[in-house]
Amino acid sequence: MMNLDPNLPAKSSDSVRIVHVGDVVGKPGMAIVCSMIELLRKQSCDLIIVNAENAAEGAGLTAKQYEQLVSAGVDAITLGDHIYKKREIQEILSTRKNIVKPANFPSKAPGKTYCVVETQAGIPVAVISLLGRVFMRPVNCPFEAVEQVLEKIPTEVRIRCIDLHAEATSDKQAMGYFLDGRVSSVLGTHTHVTTADEQILPNGTAFQCDIGMTGAYRSILGREIQPVLKTTLTFDPNTFHVATEDVRLAATWVDVDPLTGLAKAIGRLQWKSAGD
Repeated sequence: MMNLDPNLPAKSSDSVRIVHVGDVVGKPGMAIVCSMIELLRKQSCDLIIVNAENAAEGAGLTAKQYEQLVSAGVDAITLGDHIYKKREIQEILSTRKNIVKPANFPSKAPGKTYCVVETQAGIPVAVISLLGRVFMRPVNCPFEAVEQVLEKIPTEVRIRCIDLHAEATSDKQAMGYFLDGRVSSVLGTHTHVTTADEQILPNGTAFQCDIGMTGAYRSILGREIQPVLKTTLTFDPNTFHVATEDVRLAATWVDVDPLTGLAKAIGRLQWKSAGD
């Protein structure tokens, strides 16, 4: 269920709680996610994964922003189709251990196909990013790519989380059922709109078509409304600046059994920035 206040449900002592934060858009999104990490930790959140592909004024992630997220307490970072908008991120993708590229990108594309991070209790968690193919840039088959990645992950890493950055809900649902029982979660990003279909699939994988956007909600996908409307109505090109009003964090939490790697509970949360 959607949570509109900072009080998450109690977590069982034998679960690992993982929070996946949806697409961070611009400075407003960066500010709220960095300010909320401490509160999430107090809510028994063991590991925090953030999709930050829109952090740099709506497209890409800078090296400075990467450091800000890590310093704030983010454990792992995923990206998407805007991954290389800031060239400086390529070195970080190649050298740091907590950030990944979509695993179905070409093998020569900078970045790792998965990463393994640990909770404060030392429980390993694998994080994988995939890009969908419907209405997206041409990429390799995500189904074949994830099969190859899963074979590489050590068997002792039972918790495995998928960020499926895709446009079509059919793409996301197909991947959810394809991986049901083999990964802990398949959660969608990219559309910037939270979907109300969070569920545990029959074989134990947590699923949701889209986590939603972390940024300004008085906007069109995080951008100022009037320039987007003007271009839509007239085809006159405009610069789409990041919006700043009604800032919210959208995320999904998943409680996972660390012995089986299967999900026990899932829920949406959405928090407003103080003063909004």
